Amino acid sequence: MKRNIDWPIVLAPVKEHRRRIVLLVLTMVFVGGLDALFPLLSGIAVDRFVVPGTTDGLALFALAYGSAALLLALSVWFLVVTAGRIEMGLMHSFRRAAFRHLQTLSLSYFDVTPVGWIMARLNSDVQRLGETVAWGLVDIVWGSAMMLAVAVAMVVINPPLAALVLLVVPPLALASYWFQRRILVEHRQVRSLNSLISASFNEGISGTATSKVLVREDENLREFGDLTGRMQRASVRAALYSAVYMPVVLLLGSIGTATALLAGGAQVTAGTATMGTVVAFIGYTVLFFEPVREVARVLTEFQSARSAAERIATLLQQQPAITDTATVEAEFGSILEPRQENWPRCSGEVFFQGVSFFYRPEEPVLKNFDLHVAAGEVVALVGETGSGKTTIVNLVSRFYEAQEGRILIDGVDIRERSQSWIRSNLGYVLQTPHLFRGTVRENIRRGRPDATDDEVEAAAAMVAAHDVISALSDGYDHEVGEGGAGLSTGEKQLISFARTILADPRIFILDEATSSIDTETELRIQRATRAILRGRTSFVVAHRFSTIRDANRIVVLHKGQILEAGTHEELLQRDGAYAALYREQFATQPQL
Repeated sequence: MKRNIDWPIVLAPVKEHRRRIVLLVLTMVFVGGLDALFPLLSGIAVDRFVVPGTTDGLALFALAYGSAALLLALSVWFLVVTAGRIEMGLMHSFRRAAFRHLQTLSLSYFDVTPVGWIMARLNSDVQRLGETVAWGLVDIVWGSAMMLAVAVAMVVINPPLAALVLLVVPPLALASYWFQRRILVEHRQVRSLNSLISASFNEGISGTATSKVLVREDENLREFGDLTGRMQRASVRAALYSAVYMPVVLLLGSIGTATALLAGGAQVTAGTATMGTVVAFIGYTVLFFEPVREVARVLTEFQSARSAAERIATLLQQQPAITDTATVEAEFGSILEPRQENWPRCSGEVFFQGVSFFYRPEEPVLKNFDLHVAAGEVVALVGETGSGKTTIVNLVSRFYEAQEGRILIDGVDIRERSQSWIRSNLGYVLQTPHLFRGTVRENIRRGRPDATDDEVEAAAAMVAAHDVISALSDGYDHEVGEGGAGLSTGEKQLISFARTILADPRIFILDEATSSIDTETELRIQRATRAILRGRTSFVVAHRFSTIRDANRIVVLHKGQILEAGTHEELLQRDGAYAALYREQFATQPQL
């Protein structure tokens, strides 16, 4: 399938290393030309020393030959070092560019893109591209320079013999064109399947517990076996084309060498060429077709690298679903380069005006939705699954953009403020807390990187997390492991609360934030958050009665519409949807 690739975007990281690449190219041209000198020196040695049987001038000739060999060795050492630096530098630049771009993409991209697909781009594809560009450049430039120098030398030494040898070049070019097209198609398939396998690996590992509960091990194995089987077949086809291509190149090269030997021998017999000329010519034919074989190999690798580049391009060319306007960026900065000095203070008033939203057009989530939340008000969102609770808070966070209507913060449309400003004033405690590798202290400090140790511990104390953290083996210096694997869910939630509190946001979002915490831990959080939320606008998405009963207002949602709203007591007295929901779901839960 033909890909529309914006090559300037893909090659932008390469520009960072253009000086080294130019230096490498010049070095390779010099090495290629220097390589072409040695057959000529061999021919001169035959005609001046071997055939006449004399050693006059041999010392000077040996000095010249040795100097050329030393210069070649130093040049090769320099090019190896330079190419290695280019390879590592390119991999670093591509990964940095890709990771930087990922920071700008909207949440919707990660909703539909498997982690394994992204990891394959950042790891295997980037490595393939870095290796091929650096070392493939060496072989291509060296081979091209050598073939050009050899061709010129052959034409200068003996034009008729050169014409015979170079007759194999056109069929070689045609064979290369046909094989490279077929190899590219197969390598595209291989890279695509490799991404699916990486995603399957990720799902298989992260979903181990679920697979065991569902007794899906054999089905997982069958699905994975199908993917790897398809990749094996595509890889074999690519290897088969490569395996046939190389013998074709070797055959044509051997024909060229045989032609030089036969025609050159005839010329020596006829007295129209010297023995040294024929020796030099045979050396040149070997030299000419040696880089041809290397270039053929590199061209094969380039097809694999091209498919990798195309897949990296799909990541680098991915546009964010939500962007700030040029005017907003000019005033408030971008996600990666915020201009905090221009950010207005946030009081936290939120107003939904006629908001409609859908993830899929055929399934609307919110329809002409209106909701006003005063600054400092705590609003609990209640309703069955799919009623729009999480969508509302995601729209406030501007993780998604409403298709119709407006969302105002402090009376200003959020599209007139930068995304960075919105999220810097917002604290979001997720239903499933995520911690990063590092210590507990480092994780809390992610809420405010410049916070002191005392401020970190004070934030932990505010959410009743200090005693829990102190009880860990290394206290605040305890390593949490990947995703917080070394901690219980309750401990991760407490640390997540501390991280959010340290940032001191004006708007709080608690999305089922205490749904996985035991009663004792929840009691401590409830007592702490009553004081913490005072004066801050808060959206509480919860099913537990203890989490929402103290809210200033409870909003009951049904299919994106507000059925009723009021305090806990008011809604119970109405004996409407909330009261029914309370009786069915909340009455059996403990009141803290």
